[in-house]
Amino acid sequence: MKIALDVDGVLADVIESWLSYNNKIRPTICKSQISEWDFWKNHDINKFDFYNELSICWKSWENISPTENNIASATKQLSNIGSVDIVTARDESTHNDVKNWLKLHNINFNNYVGVAEGVEKSKLDYDIFIDDSPLNAKSMLEKGKSVILYSQPWNVSFEDKRATRIHELKNAIPIIDNMINESK
Repeated sequence: MKIALDVDGVLADVIESWLSYNNKIRPTICKSQISEWDFWKNHDINKFDFYNELSICWKSWENISPTENNIASATKQLSNIGSVDIVTARDESTHNDVKNWLKLHNINFNNYVGVAEGVEKSKLDYDIFIDDSPLNAKSMLEKGKSVILYSQPWNVSFEDKRATRIHELKNAIPIIDNMINESK
């Protein structure tokens, strides 16, 4: 079983770092106010500024928290049931920062795959994708891929019965186990 595991919003809580950055230069935004993927539009933030600021946040990678306390344990368990690759969409300049973050947090994976745009992930050969982006999930599902959606405030309105929603990474393990058993 080949598993594609996303970073931002699934492993790394980079939005908290971005909020801290944003709240120093703009009116305050709370994580709970981020109710859709392209939330920056509602706050008059340019898309390119937002993504550039995320890249700036990654320069301080050691300050980015994991999304969960036991994220290393969950990735180790995932690696025990399948081949886990980190599959992430980001600015090329942040790849080393992300790799350093993954190492710091003892994230278990085989390969690191970077793409320029999230929807490019759906073109990759994986049995299952664990992601938080509703746009990526939609693209993956349209290509017949299996998707586990890591629940975040910006994807709660995404409703597609083909995607399985989880609130903790460890919850992906029994789902993937079932997929493995069903394919036998």
